[in-house]
Amino acid sequence: MIIGSLLLSFSGNIHATPLSQQALIQQTAVSHIKQTLIQPEFGSIKVTAAKLDSRLRFPVCSSQLQASTPGKQTLAGNVTVLVRCETENWQLYVPVSVQQTLPQVIATAHLGRGALLSAANLKIAMVESRFQRGISFTDPQQIIGSKVKRTVKAGDVIQANDICLVCRNDSVLIRAGQSGLAIVTAGKALSDGAIGDEIRVQNTKSKRIIDGVITAVGEVSVKY
Repeated sequence: MIIGSLLLSFSGNIHATPLSQQALIQQTAVSHIKQTLIQPEFGSIKVTAAKLDSRLRFPVCSSQLQASTPGKQTLAGNVTVLVRCETENWQLYVPVSVQQTLPQVIATAHLGRGALLSAANLKIAMVESRFQRGISFTDPQQIIGSKVKRTVKAGDVIQANDICLVCRNDSVLIRAGQSGLAIVTAGKALSDGAIGDEIRVQNTKSKRIIDGVITAVGEVSVKY
């Protein structure tokens, strides 16, 4: 009986493991990860267990194999799953690869500072989630018309801190009102922002400075 934590680097004096037993161990590790992860609505998840050393051999488990994820691991990239048999008192750490991809808006060309985003320089691509940082977008329409604040390379995911829907000194439309009654006037943005951000804008005619919320590209709404 093999007791304790068994790694994949076993010595050659361990007898061969039946393929069915290896497959069961791998399947248990993969199923554990799949049950733990939430399937993305528009993306995909691929979980693959590492090939086990053909020299490994364990007593056939008379109870259902148990699996757990030891430590505080992020379930992306390479994950280690502990598979154990309680009745025969053996356990094995199984490396598992997790690839989760999500639809993201990426640049199709090199975009320098000040470039305007359009349907011609954006597209949707499936991107592995572990390579994503910050706030990104799933629909080009969300950001078409935005201005690039810092250089974006072709193939890069467009992130919120790369662009501004309203940029400092931009001319904007100020919509003031509620309950269907609105007054529209011209203004100037005094800071950068994205959808939902509150920024300060100056009314072009009155020169009054007010706070407004960005609701679209080049548009700020205020309440009165």
